[in-house]
Amino acid sequence: MAFTEFRPLDEKSLIEYIKAVPSLYSKLGSDVKVKEVGDGNLNFVYIVVSHAGSFVIKQALPYMRCIGESWPMTKERAYFEAVALRELGRLSPEHVPEVYHFDHTMSLIGMRYLEPPHIIVRKGLIAGIEYPLLAEHMSEFMARTLYFTSLLYRSTTEHKRAVAEFCGNVELCRLTEQVVFSDPYKVSQYNHWTSPYLDRDAEALREDNVLKLEVAELKSKFCERAQALLHGDLHTSSVMVTHESTQVLDPEFAFYGPMGFDIGAFLGNLILAFFAQNGHADQVKDRKTYKEWILRTIEDTWNLFNKKFIALWDDHKDGSGEAYLPAIYNNPELQQLVQKKFMEDLFHDTLGFGAAKMIRRIVGVAHVEDFESITDASRRADCERRALEVAKLLLKERRKFHAITEKQNGGWRLQRLASEWGGQIKQGRGGDWRCVTSRSVSASHGWLIRQWVWVNGSAVSLAWVDDGCGGGGGGLDGSGVVGSHSLIWWRRCGVSVSLS
Repeated sequence: MAFTEFRPLDEKSLIEYIKAVPSLYSKLGSDVKVKEVGDGNLNFVYIVVSHAGSFVIKQALPYMRCIGESWPMTKERAYFEAVALRELGRLSPEHVPEVYHFDHTMSLIGMRYLEPPHIIVRKGLIAGIEYPLLAEHMSEFMARTLYFTSLLYRSTTEHKRAVAEFCGNVELCRLTEQVVFSDPYKVSQYNHWTSPYLDRDAEALREDNVLKLEVAELKSKFCERAQALLHGDLHTSSVMVTHESTQVLDPEFAFYGPMGFDIGAFLGNLILAFFAQNGHADQVKDRKTYKEWILRTIEDTWNLFNKKFIALWDDHKDGSGEAYLPAIYNNPELQQLVQKKFMEDLFHDTLGFGAAKMIRRIVGVAHVEDFESITDASRRADCERRALEVAKLLLKERRKFHAITEKQNGGWRLQRLASEWGGQIKQGRGGDWRCVTSRSVSASHGWLIRQWVWVNGSAVSLAWVDDGCGGGGGGLDGSGVVGSHSLIWWRRCGVSVSLS
């Protein structure tokens, strides 16, 4: 059987294809078994096994699989995925599966099969499994791949040559522009959410002018800043793990863009997983300890990345990288200032892009199993709403953060921001306070409290002042009961807020 032009393969025709490719067939014995396992949005994925060996075949389709032929897509993405896998694998071989074969005509990649107990991280997060090396491994992967493909390490000529090659992946970049930076903020036929519970939330998102301004800035960076080679879609379904191994997959969206887009995608999906835990909790497992592990993993991933990235920069500061020439940045004090500014900007980008990725997974075209596997729609919507509010806050207020573990100097501690959702204010009175929600209010000499109580899917907004003397009015929902499911977010202008 000749394979001289593209056609989608099924399990039967794939065996015939493999027999015609020595680099693949030589890895197998006679008892070949093929299983289609793709559960993604775009491609066919097959596991091919025999007693002698195994591998995975991935074939790109000329349309979006989760939508159908009404949404055409270029098959050329398979080429960029193969190139990216080889480049990322060269830079971080411990965390990228080896590519055995690429067929441009068939838009097909053959690569290492990650045997059980490897599991997609997202599925492990849903199951409540802790992975002690996840932060260590992902920080290593991101630090090495982002540093060594940037101008911090490369010459301008080398960098522009690499950027030019990946400019051909424009259709996948345009898809990201649409589903991450455009569709969630307008009426789109592809958008969906947990209706009717999130109808007003989706509408509020589309009417939030400040949010749209911030998203426009992020989109501009995504489109215009070719900072480093990105995976381009680094969510928790693009990573497979065991307790000892972490492997990054599926870089078909690879391009040269802002570093924070990859870091933010991974951390943003961990935050989504955090907020989904309440939907997976039961009387046997309340998931509180597991939520704490997720938050530690978020913090550890950024902190370890920061440490490793700076170490690579220090090790190669006198190399061929042309971003900061040694002849100009020629003293330790200046070098530290440059690094501090670079990493703070990268941190803000990470928060912004991570928030944008969170938003699109709640009201956009492609949602995440973390939430979708919560069968009770009301319970799912509650989890999604909490995540959505945090994402909006992170996106709009990201420049107020200075470090992921910050506790003072006017910043938020990201872990506390997530874990203390719905907490009560613990500090004393005074100062100018305002609620961080879709509305902004402020008052002096006491607390101005705005509480959103969700009653049967409808939002009731209440506001009252507590003078700090113990006589506060308290928050009442529509039934006259203290709102146990209320969502309260606070920011004190210029001062860190402590919640309990």
